[in-house]
Amino acid sequence: MNKSLFILFGLIGLVITSGCSESQNQNETLQKAGQPLNPLSTASKVAGVHAAALAGDQQSVQAGVQGITDDFKRSIKLADPARAVDREKAREVAKTVPGVRSVVWFDRENLFAIVEQNDQKSYKTIDAICLKLEPLGDTLGVVVNLQSGAARNGDELEILSRNCQLEPGDRAFMQKERQIDVIDPGIRKQHKANNAR
Repeated sequence: MNKSLFILFGLIGLVITSGCSESQNQNETLQKAGQPLNPLSTASKVAGVHAAALAGDQQSVQAGVQGITDDFKRSIKLADPARAVDREKAREVAKTVPGVRSVVWFDRENLFAIVEQNDQKSYKTIDAICLKLEPLGDTLGVVVNLQSGAARNGDELEILSRNCQLEPGDRAFMQKERQIDVIDPGIRKQHKANNAR
């Protein structure tokens, strides 16, 4: 009876995951956090854990529960401190992105990079840096800040920043938003409004 249940749950898991799989893009894509849990994927994982438990496969049970836990942490935007990105390796890897001139860490979360040209200060460059960092650990704990080394005025000097796995302006759970710009964007906006009069 237990063996037939194991086979049944295994087949259900295969049907659910194969029928509802998202088409994978051939290009590398960034990991994204903050998305709600996919009920079908979660049900499939729970069924897999249950089937492994019935079969007495403790390693598969632990791996399945860990997978569900990881999915939940990503859905609530909780970075994994056990998989923190190695900062020195991250600096070295980020420098290999085309257009990146220099890289430093401001703190444990904020990576600051200076790019060679104004048009390289973009979310595309942030994405390229984040892709390079993914093999080094959990990039949900990393905010990339870009500044142009060719800036000629205050607007061009303004910092562009984003968490590697979130939308612009969004931060991971318990991640502070740090003011990187020398002049607060609100003050810059007020100054422009005053000068326009």
